Amino acid sequence: MKRRKIIALTLAVLMVLATVLMLGACGNSNDEESAPPADKGDATSDIPTMTPGKLTIATGDPAWPPWVLDDDPESGQGYEAAVAYAIADKLGFAKEDVVWVRTEFDAAIQPGPKDFDFNLQQYSITEDRKKAVDFSSAYYKESLVVITKADSKFAGATSLADLKGAVFGAAAGDIAVQFTADSIGPDKECQIFDDLVAVFSALDSGQIDATITGLLTANYVVEIEGEQITDGVIVGQIEGSENLTGGLGLLLSKDNPLTPYVTSAIDELWADGTFDSLISEWLGDITYPLLR
Repeated sequence: MKRRKIIALTLAVLMVLATVLMLGACGNSNDEESAPPADKGDATSDIPTMTPGKLTIATGDPAWPPWVLDDDPESGQGYEAAVAYAIADKLGFAKEDVVWVRTEFDAAIQPGPKDFDFNLQQYSITEDRKKAVDFSSAYYKESLVVITKADSKFAGATSLADLKGAVFGAAAGDIAVQFTADSIGPDKECQIFDDLVAVFSALDSGQIDATITGLLTANYVVEIEGEQITDGVIVGQIEGSENLTGGLGLLLSKDNPLTPYVTSAIDELWADGTFDSLISEWLGDITYPLLR
């Protein structure tokens, strides 16, 4: 009799346990069916851009070859346009998720909020500029050259000393402003203009004698386009000028959380040979006589 009670009690306990396990299993099954699938997000979900899922990139207005062809950065044609899309790809943004905006050179470099994630229009990385904005690591290092008119008395200069006394002009905020004052020391203060278009117009009209700008921009304006400066000539390439700054970098708002992301992307693009290929494709190997 006692043995029967023990067996009955054991069976009861086993039935209770079986019921609990079945209910638990049913409960787990229901939870799995009703729960939404895990949201893995996309590759850009953790990238701190202005607009989630979009990368807003700024360039000049207009944007010049060989940096941007036909003033059309959306095409990806030209060195900076191609660089922008290469960086976007590294960050996980598809081409259709890139949004382009236009800015004036000097306005974009002022302190304060920006309407872009990063800006690339040949901004030289300098310590002074870093007080107001962030920079990525360099995506290009470019020499500076001197432009004048063919009929100028400075057209035959073979050294920086030969340029003493020339009236120079430069775009506001451009490195050429300080470089002109420090290295050439013109008798008259460097004249400041809103942008390079105005500088080239002043040189063409004789308002200034010469200007200093990047080698590639100068080569396009003087040797290829030939319209903004009538009978313009490139006097020479300033020796060592590519090392005067940290090169050309992406410009971002100060303390932007995006800065380390784009810097990492740029470093990877140098490491994997992408930038070398883009430089060969879009910029080639252009040199002029050195000015010392």
